[in-house]
Amino acid sequence: MDIKEYFARISYQGSHNKPDLATMSDIFRHHIQAVPFENLSIHCGETIELNLEATYNKIVKRKRGGWCMENNYLLSWVLKTLGYDVILLAAKVYVPEFDAYPEEIDHLLLQVELDGKSYIVDAGFGMAYQLWEPMELISGIDQPQTPGVFRFQEESGTWYLEKVKRKQWVLNPNTSTPQNVENEVCRRVYLFTLQPRDIEEFRGCNAHLQTAPDSLFVTKSICSLQTADGIRALVGWKLTEIKYNYRDNMDLVEIRILADEEIEKTLKEKFNITLDKKFVPVNTSRLSLF
Repeated sequence: MDIKEYFARISYQGSHNKPDLATMSDIFRHHIQAVPFENLSIHCGETIELNLEATYNKIVKRKRGGWCMENNYLLSWVLKTLGYDVILLAAKVYVPEFDAYPEEIDHLLLQVELDGKSYIVDAGFGMAYQLWEPMELISGIDQPQTPGVFRFQEESGTWYLEKVKRKQWVLNPNTSTPQNVENEVCRRVYLFTLQPRDIEEFRGCNAHLQTAPDSLFVTKSICSLQTADGIRALVGWKLTEIKYNYRDNMDLVEIRILADEEIEKTLKEKFNITLDKKFVPVNTSRLSLF
């Protein structure tokens, strides 16, 4: 494992001599624009390993992406290597259709202590709720970013991440998201506590999420990548491209349904992903990712 090889993977050419907020933010932005959030292994008959070297080989050497326990675990190694004080945290992701959080943890994120402040660093959420910058861990303060306004709310030691949603201009609304989701003004994203975690504590959810019949990652094949001004995502056969804040605080959304023969080419051209095994797209869940 070589930090210079990782920097080449994310096309980062900035300095990294001083572990400060500007450097961390720059590396973070390069990571999310180079490394997709994806669960394609599940739909290629591969197992997602909770192993740092295996994750490094997958993301850096094979130029694949990964989900939270891959992206953030790798990023924790990067930041620790550069001298940052990194703590693993666990979260429970909000399910809007059920207006509930799961009973067990299902998300890995990072807390970084820097210059007397705490920051949440999460490069492993993907889709339209992916942070573009580290967020200062402070309750009740709006923190505007390119994707929208994020904020934390703290209640009795439990922290909630929320995103204020913009209106959307959908070019072809017949393929858009369900109306009840579109009408949301603010979406809860996940809850977490500041209890430090060890990577071993995520083995259960890493196995569950890729095998349970009702797991979102089993019922949907997902690949999303942040771009210079928005996001592109392939969920099943649906390719969604969003340009953030296109006009008048409104995001431009374009959706296209792909044919089977377009999938492989789209993964290569839009996400820079080439798969080793046969990929079978899936989208049987009605849960919305936008």
